[in-house]
Amino acid sequence: MAISLIRISISQCLSVSHPLIHSLRSSTLSSIDESLRRKRLLSSCAPSQLNPIRSEVSFCVGTHLIPHPNKVERGGEDAFFVSNYNGGAIAVADGVSGWAEQNVDPSLFPKELMANASNLVGDEEVNNDPQILLKKAHAATSSIGSATVIVAMLERNGILKIASVGDCGLRVIREGQIILSTSPQEHYFDCPYQLSSEAVGQTYLDAMVSNVELMEGDTIIMGSDGLFDNVFDHEIISTIARCRDVVEAAKALANLASNHSMDSNFDSPYSLEARSKGFDVPLWRKILGMKLTGGKLDDITVVVGLVVSS
Repeated sequence: MAISLIRISISQCLSVSHPLIHSLRSSTLSSIDESLRRKRLLSSCAPSQLNPIRSEVSFCVGTHLIPHPNKVERGGEDAFFVSNYNGGAIAVADGVSGWAEQNVDPSLFPKELMANASNLVGDEEVNNDPQILLKKAHAATSSIGSATVIVAMLERNGILKIASVGDCGLRVIREGQIILSTSPQEHYFDCPYQLSSEAVGQTYLDAMVSNVELMEGDTIIMGSDGLFDNVFDHEIISTIARCRDVVEAAKALANLASNHSMDSNFDSPYSLEARSKGFDVPLWRKILGMKLTGGKLDDITVVVGLVVSS
C-alpha cells in the first residue's frame, strides 16, 4: 500500500489470511438500536468470508489514518498492523516527535517495531502473549527513536489479551457501554512511557497488561493518542452507533478527531487534562472568563474491530 495515501480506510475479516502493515451525553443505546447496530456491523463481514472451522470468534477490522497536517508528505509518525493470527491481532505505535530535533525521522522506529511485531506474532515463544510480543519486537528493532505502543491479541475462545506502553489506548464497547478502557502511562503531562532505542527507558516489563472475555458483537476501538486526546468516550459510542460497518466507523472516528484537533474552541479531553495539571491561560484572561481550550494536532490512527462468530 502506497504511503502517499493520506486518508486510508481498510477493512478485512481476520479469518481471511491477509496480514496488513501500514505506517500509517452519552445515553445508553436502547436494546433495539443496539440490535440494529450489531446487524449492520455484522453484515459487513459476510459468513462466506469466514472460516467456520478456524475459530469460535475472530475480528472484522476497519482502519483509518490521518497524519498531522505538518507531516502529510511523509505519512505521519504513527504505524499499525493487523494480523489474522489466531482470532486476530491488532496493534498501534505512535512515534515520539521529539527525535526530529536530533535529525532523526520519528516514523522509522514505530514502523520497524510494527513490522517486527507482525512478523513475530505467530512465534512459538510469544505464545499468544502480547507482552512477550512487545519484548521480542522491541529487541528486534534497530532504528533510532521511540514510540508508545499497544497490542491486543484475540484467542479463539474470545479472550482478548492487551499490553500497552504509554498513551495509545483501547476501548471495548458492549451494548452501548464501555466495559474496558486502558489507562495512559505518563512520567508527567505530555511525556508518556515509551519503548526506545536508548538503553535507559521503558521495556515490556513496564507494560500495562489486561484481559477481557469478548462476545460476538463487541466492538474494540484502538488508537493513538490523536484519537483519545480529541474524542470523548461518549462521542466514540454515539459515532459507532450510527455507522454501518467497521470501515465507516474507523473513518468517522478519525475525521471527528481531526475536526476537534483543529477547533480552538473545543474543550477536548486534552485541554481538560492540561488544566487539571495546572496549564491554563494567563491570569488576565482568566479574569475575563477565558480558559485553555482546543484540541491537539497530532497523527490520528483508528482501528475498529468487530467480534464475529466464525
